[in-house]
Order: sequence, then C-alpha cells, then structure tokens
Amino acid sequence: MDLRQLEYFLAVVEHGGVHRAAAALRVAQPSLSQSLRRLERDLQTDLFHRVGRGLVLAPAGEALVGPARQMLRTLGSAYDAVREVRDLEAGRIDVASLADLSADPAAIWVAQFRVANPRVSARIEERGEVSQVAELVTSGECEVGVSVLPHPRDGLVHEGLLTQHFVLVAPPGTDDGFPDTVELADLDGVPLVLGERHATTREWIEGTLRAADVEPLVSVEVPQRGAVLPMVLNGGGAAIVPLRLALDAHLRDAVVRELDPPLRREIGVVYRAGHLTAATAAFLDFTRDRVRSWERAIEQRMATGLGRVQAAAETDLAVRRRQRGEFSERSPVTRIPHRSPVDR
Repeated sequence: MDLRQLEYFLAVVEHGGVHRAAAALRVAQPSLSQSLRRLERDLQTDLFHRVGRGLVLAPAGEALVGPARQMLRTLGSAYDAVREVRDLEAGRIDVASLADLSADPAAIWVAQFRVANPRVSARIEERGEVSQVAELVTSGECEVGVSVLPHPRDGLVHEGLLTQHFVLVAPPGTDDGFPDTVELADLDGVPLVLGERHATTREWIEGTLRAADVEPLVSVEVPQRGAVLPMVLNGGGAAIVPLRLALDAHLRDAVVRELDPPLRREIGVVYRAGHLTAATAAFLDFTRDRVRSWERAIEQRMATGLGRVQAAAETDLAVRRRQRGEFSERSPVTRIPHRSPVDR
C-alpha cells in the first residue's frame, strides 16, 4: 500500500466512481482501476462492491476512508513543514562560538540575519577553546562554528570571513593622554582592563604586548568580556577590544585610538561539508554578503583620507540607520503600549 493508491481510493469515494475520479485526477481510467485492484490485493479484501457498472463501498472500504484521509493530511503537513524551512518561513540555526567572539561577531551576525528572516530562530553555544567549538560542529550539536583562524585540521571546512581589528579604548575625558595612533610601546604602564586569565583573547593580547617588550599592567580583571567596556566607560582603565565593539563605547564619548603596529586576527566559520540545513546555508550566504559590504564600505571611506576608527564609525552609523528601517518593517517583536500614570 502506498500513498498514491490511497489518493486514488479517496478520489473514487469522493467522486462516486472511477470515471469521474480519473477525470478529476487527470489520469487514465485503466491506470486508476489497476491501482485500486492492487490496493485490494495488498489489503487482502474488497474495498468496493461492484454493482452493475458502479461501485459501492464495502465495510472494509468504509473503515479505510478515515485513516486514508488522515495519512494524506499528515503527508501534506510534512510537505508544508519542509517547504517552510526551505523558504526560511521556519527553521533554526545552531551556532557554536568561541566565547571571546560571541558578542562580536557571532551575536552581530545572528542578529542581522534574524532581522532579515524573523521566522528563523537561533541558538548560540559558547566554548572557551577552539577545539571545543570544532567538537560541537563535528558532533552535529551545532551546524556552524565561529572561531579564530587558522583552525586545527579536524575534517571541517574552514572559511575566513573577517579581519578583526583591535583598538585601544580609554575612559571619556582622557583624550589628551593618547595620540591619534598609539604605539604598543606607549602602553607600558597604562592600566588595562582585561578578561579572565587563560581566555583566548587575553592570552593573545598579552602575548602581543610582551612581544613588543611591554609587560601588561592589569588594573582590573573581569570574568566576562561583556564587563570590559562598562569598566572602561566608568574609569576603571583602558582596554584593547575589537573595533566594532569599540564603536559602541565611542558613541558614549569613550576615547578610541588605533594601534601601531595594528593588532588584527582572522575570524571565520567552520562547518561540515554537505551537512547544512537551508536556514544555516542562508545564514552563511547572508553573513558573507554583509561582511563584504561592511569591509568594502570602510575601505572606501578610508580612501577619502579617514582613519579606520572614523571610517568604521561612519559605516556603523549607516548600518544602524538601515537596520532600523529593516527592523520596523520585518520584526515580529510585540511592542509594549505606552500607558499614562492615570492608566496604571
């Protein structure tokens, strides 16, 4: 018994005969009759009584009508579910991220994709080590990982997407203490806010400073990277952070300076070849396009004579304005109505 046989069976029931059912389905009448006989052989019982040139449901046929309709409805629901995922009307992306990259760029990439595709949900899993990110992807718990490159050879596809530039961020009002471009050697003796010990980014920053003969002066050590900028904004010290995160502090009057020599690292994604859902494949395509647009816009502004920080700030402002328009048009987030004190 197959679903096509059930479809033909129900058509005969609903149209009252083989001839009308064949016409409605646009199939040859002999083919439909043959399908019915095959179904009866499979079930080892008659589904219809042949009365003259007509058909009347037998008791077994009457018993089959309800289950057959339910099976076809279930199949239709399955097709609809697959179509919704394929067309990004549903689905979910599961992203593994190095903990130091979860705020930037992983959260930014996921948020931008969600604005454009609000019916797709997302989950970000953080891990402290590159190998742990790879394990989440290899095991299938997550489909894509965001990590620093180069990545250990682990059977995954490694794709570079972004050069992450780092800058110095200092508390508001400390402009006079730093030139427009700060040499690494000038950071000797500057109190720094750093993340927790043994974190990937902290070890990289400290190693870079020591290579420049600068012993980092740790003024504050915070357990979470998200606490670094609030600490800087409130006078706890300076910090070396990704440029894109520094732009938020820049909007709040923090001092942001480029470093010489530049601090940068390659960020990319890892995934299993041939194992991407439609939603995750679309997420990667979307992110590739957004990253290229972001970096191209910065380079174009720098070509006019702007420094990287100012070029990134202007690009970020343009992106925020565009996203506000996209968010208002597409986001399903429920807005809380304003109530006056009298209403409360």
